Amino acid sequence: MKNVTLNNGVQMPILGFGVFQIPEEDTQAAVEAALAVGYRHLDTAASYGNEAAVGAAIKASGIAREELFVTTKVWIQHAPTGSVEDDTRRSFEHSLRRLGLDYVDLYLIHQPLGDYYSEWRAMQEINKEGLSRAIGVSNFHPDRLVDLIDHNEIVPAVNQIETHPFHQREADQSLMRERGVQIESWGPFAEGKNNLFTDPVLSGIAEAHGKSVAQVVLRWLIQRDVVVIPKSVRPERMAQNMDVFDFNLTAEQMSTIAALDTGASLFFDHRDPAMVSWLGGRRYS
Repeated sequence: MKNVTLNNGVQMPILGFGVFQIPEEDTQAAVEAALAVGYRHLDTAASYGNEAAVGAAIKASGIAREELFVTTKVWIQHAPTGSVEDDTRRSFEHSLRRLGLDYVDLYLIHQPLGDYYSEWRAMQEINKEGLSRAIGVSNFHPDRLVDLIDHNEIVPAVNQIETHPFHQREADQSLMRERGVQIESWGPFAEGKNNLFTDPVLSGIAEAHGKSVAQVVLRWLIQRDVVVIPKSVRPERMAQNMDVFDFNLTAEQMSTIAALDTGASLFFDHRDPAMVSWLGGRRYS
């Protein structure tokens, strides 16, 4: 398994297993299957409602803790009558208890909403105490990412953002590389939008390599040095998604995939006033 080195020296597997939208009652079995296939990088979040099931799967696996890389995320903390920093600490402690772990490898701010500056201050202390080996963010666009970097002590190790063939985030990745932040993809298959799995360009490349479209997409991301966390509840698909280190896309194939970029999200309609409000009044692309 290939690793990337984060800005504080922590090694992170470039391919992991995500549990977003896996129902809590199905999560333990899915994670146990993923670990049996060979995944050692797991990604969950407080808002997913399945941290306890992930923890149960880790315990049942018998795999040594130091062999695993576990990520979870803090949801938006408001604390109208208290301290966001204190609430962030409590949320983290609740996540640790649900996971049944003494520490996590990566703790992320889930959204750049609310008082995320106070969240970050709490997370910096959590990192310094060794309770999270690295800290980072998710869904941060360049302006907010740079602002957070420029006004805080610790540079986020990771920014987990929507990244797939139709929204490739090349400019975001370039800025992150300059600032020492590792890009991580959520939604690598665009949840099948734009008929990704039958796209003629991707299908043609897959046929040329004797691979599936999913494997081509994962290989494309890995060759771009993008950490990726595909999700599946089917063990055969989990194994297929792991089987992407025995071939390489050519420069021409990489360029052909690059031409699929639309430069826009497939999940957020920025013309929708409700979505604009949810994003904090900013019309991001």
